[in-house]
Amino acid sequence: MFAFSPISFIISQKEVKVDKMRLVIISNRLPVTVSSFEDKLEFSWSSGGLVSGLLSFLSKQEKDSYVWVGWPGFSSKQKNIDFKEIDRELLSKYNSFPVHLSDELMERFYYGFCNKNLWPLFHYFPYLASFNERDWKIYKQVNKIFFDTVKKVIKKDDVVWIHDYHLMLLPKMIKESFPQLPVGFFLHIPFPSYEMFRLLPRKWGIEILEGLSGADLIGFHTYDYTQYFIRCMLRILGYESNLGYIYTGQRLIKADTFPMGIDYEKFNKGPNTPAVKKEKKEIKKRFGKYKIIFSVDRQDYTKGILHRLRAYLIFLRKYPQWHERIVFIMIIIPSRIGIWEYKKIQNRVNEIISQINGEFGSLKWTPLVYQYRSIPFEQLSALYSLSDVALITPLRDGMNLVSKEYVASRVDKKGVLILSEMTGAAMELGEAVVINPDDPDEIANSIDNSLNMSIREQSLRIKSMQERLKRYDIHKWVKDFLEVLFEVQDEQKKIEVHYLSQEELKNLVNSYRKSTKRILFLDYDGTLLPFAPVPGKAKPNKKLINTLKKLGKCRENTVVLISGRDKKWMEKWFGKIQIYLVAEHGAWLKERRKEWKTFGVLDREWKKKILPILQTYKDRLPGSFIEEKSFSLVWHYRNSNPELSSFRIREFMDEIVSFTANRDIYLLQGNKVVEIKGGNINKGLAVKEFLSKEKYDFILCVGDDNTDEDMFQVIPPDGYSVKVGLEKSYARYNVKSYEEVLAILENLLRIEHSS
Repeated sequence: MFAFSPISFIISQKEVKVDKMRLVIISNRLPVTVSSFEDKLEFSWSSGGLVSGLLSFLSKQEKDSYVWVGWPGFSSKQKNIDFKEIDRELLSKYNSFPVHLSDELMERFYYGFCNKNLWPLFHYFPYLASFNERDWKIYKQVNKIFFDTVKKVIKKDDVVWIHDYHLMLLPKMIKESFPQLPVGFFLHIPFPSYEMFRLLPRKWGIEILEGLSGADLIGFHTYDYTQYFIRCMLRILGYESNLGYIYTGQRLIKADTFPMGIDYEKFNKGPNTPAVKKEKKEIKKRFGKYKIIFSVDRQDYTKGILHRLRAYLIFLRKYPQWHERIVFIMIIIPSRIGIWEYKKIQNRVNEIISQINGEFGSLKWTPLVYQYRSIPFEQLSALYSLSDVALITPLRDGMNLVSKEYVASRVDKKGVLILSEMTGAAMELGEAVVINPDDPDEIANSIDNSLNMSIREQSLRIKSMQERLKRYDIHKWVKDFLEVLFEVQDEQKKIEVHYLSQEELKNLVNSYRKSTKRILFLDYDGTLLPFAPVPGKAKPNKKLINTLKKLGKCRENTVVLISGRDKKWMEKWFGKIQIYLVAEHGAWLKERRKEWKTFGVLDREWKKKILPILQTYKDRLPGSFIEEKSFSLVWHYRNSNPELSSFRIREFMDEIVSFTANRDIYLLQGNKVVEIKGGNINKGLAVKEFLSKEKYDFILCVGDDNTDEDMFQVIPPDGYSVKVGLEKSYARYNVKSYEEVLAILENLLRIEHSS
């Protein structure tokens, strides 16, 4: 369990003190809104599920255990305002630190990119998205402004928790500047499927996913959203996953599911408070003789408001026995008033409501009572506790906390929840009457069935849902997320490798300087240059050629370029340089100024039997190709669909393993390749051959994938073995990229130049 200072929390069965730990919450809006009236500042609590939920949790923590960063709802260009006064007031009274933005910038950011691009696309309304390049630039600019503000707030022992789609670029910015801090991100709207996400301009999608990858833990409301994100990471960035863990090449991160809860106690106790009892009395006076159907939503096209009204119209036509026995109370909370699509919804809602009341209403009975305004908690709680049916029918919703609030408010254990299957909450509230929000006839029939449901069945359903919501409330949600965030950090430490620090680089360079007989084993692809789509395009540049030439010319040096490459490529590119070449992972050797020769007697008869099998799988994986070398076969799939690749490779490996079980054939899975070769061929044997003939006082071995582990295992303890990438390895050190390898070699050349 996690709790803020000075309490302790449990992670991995260990008690950890967090006396100095502070939670930095970052969201688009602060929990408090600043406004000005007659040159006087006013502070009021903001609305929304995130604010109300987190404030319920934070209210039970120590005052200095958190700080909230966000926009205060106030223009940075406001005149005659002391912004320092605002900052002091927000920080001292509300633990809030403002991000100051102009109205113009916020307009382009919030109403522009966020709500004209991300909101419709992530909610599966792509035809409403307007992919405006200027809005994208504003989105990036505002994320950068948030980062610049956060830099002023962050301390070394903080835990950072970023919220929602407005700030998806921020995690990367923070992690790059504060790599030691735990960084979490939670998305409160749906994450779309790959087919929907890919509609974003490709460069935008890549930057968004890379931005989110800066977080150690990325949280979603449902398992489906988590899987969609993982699939996008694979299809777009090529990052594979295992049990939610994703290795990005730089770090290990995790995507996981955390269905957001509510302040259950607040809503469960609300109906019995004096203020709510008073409201209930007023409602009963007016609607006491009717069964009440109730809904409350923000005005939004995702909420299915028009579909709900059409379904109610069908219900009234289809079930006349309910006339003058029911009333539908519908509350719509104004939202995003400046966006045209929302104005159209409001106009159409007014038309249908007029149609319903005009067709079925009378002087004695109004079938639909509509309010277009926010309502205080007391009225909301009263309506929740008195409504016979809650009608919640979004076309797409990340979670929908209203459904949970309704269930928690039913202290009498009565009432029926009709819930759209397109909400995240439907995954948890299986006892609700779950409907397809696009089917008005199903909704109409569900209303009738719900009104006729026995009290006993209502009670059984409500009790089951209440027990679940009580166990997993807002406090459990926060604690679970933060606990998993720290578990991810534990996993990162478990696989933490020995990164080549500046101090250790100095030691390496000094050892090189003092030595008189050196040998350098250098892999090629992924080590001295990045991978290319096809082998023939991975041509060395002039700088790399010159580096190898200079290292090879030094009389103290033996430079061995040891690669899985075919000897013809190595001969073409490096044949004229005075270095040793080892091709096909050790099958071929070319000494300085000599011809190619093989290491021992090598068998190649097995290729005739395996090649047809490999050809079949290649044909079943578009974009892949086979490279046939003298003593090996290589199946490349870098340009293939990563999901299909993963499936096909597993199929092939399962089949080929049984075929090669009693043969001296070795299968090796490298970086987007599978190689089949003789079991007596590997880079380690080649390295052993060199080391057995001479005594060296400096050994450097550098490689990047599984094929290089054989080398690392035979390097003496006092040698320098370096793995490119942060995976676990037999290498003594790790570096992040081939650029760092080139930097090491340049450091060695400086010594040669100075001497």
